[in-house]
Amino acid sequence: MASVASIGFIGGGNMAEAIIKGLVRGTFPAGGILVAELEERRRTLLEERYGIRTTAELDEVVRTCEVVVLAVKPQAVAEVLPGVAAHFSGEQLLVSILAGVSTAALEAHFDGSPRVVRVMPNTPALVGAAATGLCPGQFCRHEDLLLVQRLFEAIGTALVVSEKEMDAVTGLSGSGPAYVYTIIEALADGGVLEGLPRPTALALAVQTVLGAAKLVQESGEHPAALRDKVCSPGGTTIAGVKTLEERGLRAALMGAVSSASRRSRELGGK
Repeated sequence: MASVASIGFIGGGNMAEAIIKGLVRGTFPAGGILVAELEERRRTLLEERYGIRTTAELDEVVRTCEVVVLAVKPQAVAEVLPGVAAHFSGEQLLVSILAGVSTAALEAHFDGSPRVVRVMPNTPALVGAAATGLCPGQFCRHEDLLLVQRLFEAIGTALVVSEKEMDAVTGLSGSGPAYVYTIIEALADGGVLEGLPRPTALALAVQTVLGAAKLVQESGEHPAALRDKVCSPGGTTIAGVKTLEERGLRAALMGAVSSASRRSRELGGK
């Protein structure tokens, strides 16, 4: 499957919308996207916002689309998968964004040799800045994996990882935006505490995080090396960093990744 003309989504929630927006903003034609979503209001919103097609019938997506993206909650997988499997053919590719659900668990619902790729994107896909991890199932072809990687590179960075690393991907980049939002909010609150108007504090906090991330990305330097460059002896920055270390920011973030990764394993029954 070197190229694809139709992509169907089972579920039209926030993550599905983020992916759809990225695809439409890229090079994929809106007319080639079909979403199965039970909520009529949600279907109308997606149609009007992105010019795609929607349906209330799950089987319509499975019968007509070359690539089927499973974008429901992990808790709904047992209810949804039998309907997908009933109409699925060996010529189709299943892409799952279900947190914690392994490719083997998905494959067990299908007859034959279903081609499955497990993907974990994140919501910055809405602005074309997703961080996505993906891994192949046992029957996935090399060209399938390349196709899915190319599709998700249209909405940011997409890296191939092993299946055993996917829970860590979920804990780091899948859940990571929420950690960063909390950091941005806290930085802005610190600015307000020190007398800045809130709009000014928030704008500075957002740009500081964005600029720091861009510098790490474009310089190729380790974050610790960049931090050392701005920590002048006896200066303001090293005083601030000392407080972060004393209050356990590093351990808190590492713990957040571990907690989210553990929850991903729990959702997958591991």
